[in-house]
Amino acid sequence: MDWESLYCPNRACRYYGIPFYQGLLVKNGTGHGYKQALCRACGSSVSVRFGTAYLGLEADPAIFETAVRALAEGNSLRATARIIQIDKDTACDWLDRAAQHCRLVTLYLWRDLHVTECQLDELWSFVHTKERNLACAKLDCATYGDAWIWVAFAPVWRLVLAFVVGKRTQSQANLLLERVVHATDDHVPFFTSDQLHEYRTALLQTYGMWDQPLRQGSRGRHPKPRRVPLPNLLYAQVVKQREKGRVVGVSTKVVFGDPAVIDTLLAASSVSNTINTSFVERDNLTQRQSNRRLTRRTNGFSKEITWLEKQLWLSLAYYHLVRPHQSLQQCLAVPEPTRGTGSPRRWRPITPAMAAGITDHVWTTTELLSYRVPAQFIEQLPTMAHLFPPLD
Repeated sequence: MDWESLYCPNRACRYYGIPFYQGLLVKNGTGHGYKQALCRACGSSVSVRFGTAYLGLEADPAIFETAVRALAEGNSLRATARIIQIDKDTACDWLDRAAQHCRLVTLYLWRDLHVTECQLDELWSFVHTKERNLACAKLDCATYGDAWIWVAFAPVWRLVLAFVVGKRTQSQANLLLERVVHATDDHVPFFTSDQLHEYRTALLQTYGMWDQPLRQGSRGRHPKPRRVPLPNLLYAQVVKQREKGRVVGVSTKVVFGDPAVIDTLLAASSVSNTINTSFVERDNLTQRQSNRRLTRRTNGFSKEITWLEKQLWLSLAYYHLVRPHQSLQQCLAVPEPTRGTGSPRRWRPITPAMAAGITDHVWTTTELLSYRVPAQFIEQLPTMAHLFPPLD
């Protein structure tokens, strides 16, 4: 565990939130079998596990980490419980513990990202029962039936900027774009999506301004104000023609912005020179493979929408920080030797978080679960509740 980021947990203490070596914390033996520190200002004791996913964990940390990796790699709760030889309820508790921590780490690290391109799409799943099979008495339940995962994806880094779990409504599309604004800097990315009309309205709501049209003629009342896109907003759609459920043709449509500016931007793009949504659609496949609750034709679906979101926070944090992405790897100038008699390593593993400049190395599962978020950010969470409500 990291001592440097440990701080006094007493909010009434004047050294609350100050890192270990800058405050008045000193190492003070052990408590309940784990190392602890003592604050000489207020007399509070704090475990070295404070602020991590290991706080209060009674099991072997190695077994806990193995269970987390199994869940993040696409195993179901019951399968994970059988592999680790624990009870299913224990696996649920560990999923909640890991998801809550991964959510906090992701919210802290995903800030002021300079995104040039962003692809929008939605991924279908369901909770408890498919929409067409819901009984009349359950139709009014907001958490049963179809559940859509709205995704904003940065193709240059293979990074999921934001996601929303909910119905296919305008409010959920608006929330997705608000979360994109929260994670990015002042630069407006170039957006692409399919023809879902909610995206256009959400982009106007987030990256638009009010405009008062001029009255035509001298009589009659003035037109109502309307939302118009910002001058630097670029948005294009991928139009698919279907016959009998199959795609027979694909075309593109520029919705906001100058087509010439979009062509110049695509010519300089490092990922693709055409308007497309192929990168976010490929990421949808990755998420279905690494998240048992998104697998089609299975009984591993979520029975409650909260658990679906918890699994997403865990699998996405693992995907971004721990799991190297094959398309991002870099060729080494000098091959590195490996253990044994194996061939030298020719490629440097890169994760999406490394490509985005969030970190400079591939994290381990232990590093992800023991990363301690500063107290100053935790104090800001109530002000973000309208964007990221608590999971419970």
